[in-house]
Amino acid sequence: MRAFLPSDSCKETQLNAINPQSWLQVERGKISKLSSSCTTTSSSIESFIKVPEPPIVPFFKPVDYVEVLAQIHEELESCSLQERSNLYLLQFQIFRGLGETKLMRRSLRSAWQKAGTVHERLVFGAWLKYEKQGEELIVDLLATCNKCAQEFGPMDVASQFPVEVDGASQETVVTDGEKSLKNVNFWIGDEKIVCRRQKIASLSAPFHAMLNGYFNESLCEDIDLSENNISPLGLRTISVFSVTGCLSDVPPDLLLEILVFANKFCCERLKDACDRKLASSVCTKDDAMELMEYAIEENSPVLAASCLQVFLHELPDCLNDERVVEIFSHADRQQRLIMAGQASFSLYCLLSEVAMNLDPRSDKTVCFLEQLIESAETDRQRLLAFHQLGCVRLLRKEYDEAESLFERAVGLGHVYSIAGLARLGYIKGHKLWSYEKLSSVISSVNPLGWMYQERSLYCEGDKRWEDLEKATELDPTLTYPYMYRAASLMMKQNVQAALGEINRVLGFKLALECLELRFCLYLANEDYKAALCDVQVILTLSPDYRMFEGRVAASQLRTLVHEHVDNWTTADCWMQLYDRWSSVDDIGSLSVIYQMLESGEAKGVLYFRQSLLLLRLNCPDVAMRSLELACQHASSEHERLVYEGWILYDTGHCEEGLRKAEESIGTKRSFEAFFLKAYALADSSMDFACSSTVISLLENALKCPSDNLRKGQALNNLGSVYVDCGKLYLAADCYINALKIRHTRAHQGLARVHFLRNDKAAAYEEMTKLIEKAKNNASAYEKRSEYCDRDLTKADLEMVTQLDPLRVYPYRYRAAVLMDSSKEKEAIAELSRAIAFKADLHLLHLRAAFHEHVGDVLAALRDCRAALSIDPNHQEMLELHSRVNSHEP
Repeated sequence: MRAFLPSDSCKETQLNAINPQSWLQVERGKISKLSSSCTTTSSSIESFIKVPEPPIVPFFKPVDYVEVLAQIHEELESCSLQERSNLYLLQFQIFRGLGETKLMRRSLRSAWQKAGTVHERLVFGAWLKYEKQGEELIVDLLATCNKCAQEFGPMDVASQFPVEVDGASQETVVTDGEKSLKNVNFWIGDEKIVCRRQKIASLSAPFHAMLNGYFNESLCEDIDLSENNISPLGLRTISVFSVTGCLSDVPPDLLLEILVFANKFCCERLKDACDRKLASSVCTKDDAMELMEYAIEENSPVLAASCLQVFLHELPDCLNDERVVEIFSHADRQQRLIMAGQASFSLYCLLSEVAMNLDPRSDKTVCFLEQLIESAETDRQRLLAFHQLGCVRLLRKEYDEAESLFERAVGLGHVYSIAGLARLGYIKGHKLWSYEKLSSVISSVNPLGWMYQERSLYCEGDKRWEDLEKATELDPTLTYPYMYRAASLMMKQNVQAALGEINRVLGFKLALECLELRFCLYLANEDYKAALCDVQVILTLSPDYRMFEGRVAASQLRTLVHEHVDNWTTADCWMQLYDRWSSVDDIGSLSVIYQMLESGEAKGVLYFRQSLLLLRLNCPDVAMRSLELACQHASSEHERLVYEGWILYDTGHCEEGLRKAEESIGTKRSFEAFFLKAYALADSSMDFACSSTVISLLENALKCPSDNLRKGQALNNLGSVYVDCGKLYLAADCYINALKIRHTRAHQGLARVHFLRNDKAAAYEEMTKLIEKAKNNASAYEKRSEYCDRDLTKADLEMVTQLDPLRVYPYRYRAAVLMDSSKEKEAIAELSRAIAFKADLHLLHLRAAFHEHVGDVLAALRDCRAALSIDPNHQEMLELHSRVNSHEP
């Protein structure tokens, strides 16, 4: 959850914090004196450094996510259409617990595409729209390319509901002797409405019985309907409908009157017509507010769905309206069924998520989660709902309620909820109980990193350190262990070791909380230049970020620290950027660009460079924001077209991106326009004719004015195309020229040329040069491992895993070597340790193949199904799945 914050328990695990406002109020020029005094003792260092406890997150975190993904995939193969969306929703929840954003969105899209009801389409369409907040520019850009992107826009709700045929609509003429009463006169007060008796009788069974049965009215020509809350105009409209079957040009107020009347007299065709007609009149939130009450009262599903669509379309803003919240919060089972049909659980999953992102402690969050529990139909749905509400109750310090909810989630099999119980036990003074609770879990299942991390909160000294080391070993993506170790080392005045520890995680995961801690470490060490770098990167990632538990704006801290760092001129900034870019220091480069933007440099160009760095650092959402800012600050039409092209390309619209590049070239020939066109074209096609076009485009780019940072990239790309075409001499020339202007990454391309020329030693040496120059060099170690013997390869890949444990190739290589040595169990274990914290198709594919090799068909089938949950269309995986499936006992 975007706004989900840690609770206030386990104060013993946190280093004491000062009120940072007192620090901000220090007179300018005296910070040096303050910091000098603060670095003399460990207790004063505490004033700057605090490590908050890891939060209990409101996610579904099964002990063996692979097994659950496999079960879902198996169920999807045989389930009914009505069950599919709920299974994809569960898949979404698993990927969310793993932090896999792309896979989460793909599962949501699958739920939307496979929706079996209009309500599911509304809910999942709204959810996807909510997830894509801020991407309105992409829709507008696609529109300029004559491509519609309103996938999740408003739908004609009425057309999605089947039209029910009323089998009772048959005329029966009843005579009394020789007299036939063809008409009936209905009286409303003093007004007479003449109706065709059998047409009115055909509207419903009650009318049929009244006019043709054994009631007195069947023999009467005049009938008084004054006491039935229908106006003369309403009854005349009903009379017309009884003949034509249509409601034309009827105002909403009259439709509501007729709807109530139709419901009272069981006129299903009339009610359905009113329902559909009213549904088409819902345009605004106020319309939906008024009409939803009627829809629920009169059991009008089409109207209710239309109102629901309006509410969901306006998320999250509509949840700031208490009237809307009231409707969703207090609906009973029948009302939920009218509003959302069989999609009630999905609806309240969405509403709960939005509410938690707005404020996890709010009453509406609690109400929605209580409704989620009421809507749950399966144990897996219930355990998720219990756990989420337990997390919210914990945040609200409603400890008894939280305990009950966590216990119910654990009872349904959600082991992660034990972390919530342990946290509550500690709050209530039962620290040993909490420790033993986690110890019991660790000894009874295949342990995961979070289990040791949680247990570390309930012990001290060496035991805590050992648990945190084990947590990192099992799940290196957990940030708390690095932060705790760094803070502890700083308390012992071991500055370099503390920085080394926090740098371990920042080398592969750009987490704001880790940057904040490193900022504090630098500050305590009076390294204001480095502190300024980190706070500027924080502001790049999150402009409104607040530090010291939200009490101080990062921008304020940046202003204060900047007073103690020498100002750079424009020339200084470009030199600093050039140095950092050349040394593959992406974090440092981001900081320099932030400073250049503050000084009013050419902002379009700088925001574009910023987006490139953010993509390298695996921050795609922030990178997209930077690209949008580049568009806003473009200095010319042709420059703006290039940035628009990159936005389209990065969001999967390659053809439209190419079109923007061509439009820009048509306006003015520029380096960036040619580079974009070459890049997009190379990605879309790999044939020889395309390669010659890409070469021509890059050559044209190099003829246009640009700085060496970008020309080095173009030369590097050109070298890669030449290598693919077998033109090694030309490729080497490109890489050498790129290195002359300090494009350090060109060492990798030149190494590839040496290798293809059968000079493995030269390739190894070239990659060594890259490793020595690059600050971020995990990928360089990985590439160098291809150019040496097995022992050196193993050493390089071990280094890769230390620097970036998320890179999967080293695990696969080590597993393959073990398999070649007939160490099947060790090979499978090597893959399993990475799979435990990273849902990766290639790891699962290889492990499935290993299981098949050793004859464990069920394990192989499990891994195949889990892998196909990650990529349902992977051809090799489909083939392996088919082969293994044929061997299943």
